[in-house]
Parts: sequence; C-alpha cells; structure tokens
Amino acid sequence: MKRDKILYWTTTGLVSLGFLASGLMYLSQDPELIAKFKSIGYPVYFVMLLGFAKLVGSLALMNPWWPTLKEWAYAGFTFTLAGAIWTHISTHTPVMPPLLFLVVLAASYYFYKRIQAPALRPALR
Repeated sequence: MKRDKILYWTTTGLVSLGFLASGLMYLSQDPELIAKFKSIGYPVYFVMLLGFAKLVGSLALMNPWWPTLKEWAYAGFTFTLAGAIWTHISTHTPVMPPLLFLVVLAASYYFYKRIQAPALRPALR
C-alpha cells in the first residue's frame, strides 16, 4: 500500500507539473508555439483554451477533495494526449513525448485506483 501511494504521488506530481508548465506556456502565447499551431491549421484561440484546460486540470489532479473532478481531469488529459499523438503522427513530428506522457498518466490513474480500492471495499465483520 505504501509503495502504491509513493508511485501514485510521484506519477501524479510529474503529470501535474508537466501540464502546469505546458498550460502556463500556452497561456503566455509563446510566439513559436502560436506559429506551430497556425502551421498545422489549428486556430489561435485553441492554444488559449488548451492552456486554461491544462492549468485547471493539473490543479484538479492534485486535489484530494473532489474525486469526480479528478476523474474528469484524467479523462480530459487522456483526450488531450490522444489528440497530441494524432497531431504529431499527422505532421511527422516526434510522437514519443506525448506518448510517454500518456503512459505516465495511465500509471498515475492505475495507482490512484489501487489506493482507492481498499476504501471502497466493505468492512468484513
């Protein structure tokens, strides 16, 4: 159980930190990032939308009080990373960063469910 909690917090911390940094970069409207989004045909407002979603989602993952919000953050990040992987494949750019991030996200979710499982089991009498 202790190992699962350590692995959960390590993977969740990495995912949250990565999405927090990414969200802040998107919200700062980095000119190079904006140019890349324009070159592949995505609208500029999409950068701001993703930046805000990444920022809020990273905070939701670290939030221990609302499990439903955490589930939505996991789902949103899964969709975001699936879209990023597809975009990287379509544009022939390196696909490994979003793919590895998806693996770390999946590990975080797996260990989240493992540490939640004992709390969901009924007490034996």
